[in-house]
Amino acid sequence: MPNALSWKQLVRRLSMFGFEGPYAGGRHLFMKNGELKLHIPNKHRGDINAGLISEIVRQAGISRKEWNSKK
Repeated sequence: MPNALSWKQLVRRLSMFGFEGPYAGGRHLFMKNGELKLHIPNKHRGDINAGLISEIVRQAGISRKEWNSKK
């Protein structure tokens, strides 16, 4: 399972996988990779927990092995 990350680290890691943004969109920000639109949590002080990171990675179509290999 992915570890907890700060919001900035999450955006940076998703950018490594070709996601652009973040863009404003309603209540939450989102990042895009082609036609895929991935909602991410709003920027806040604390870290994003591992469970939510895992769900975001799954929705992005990134395997855990790929996610853990790009650090």
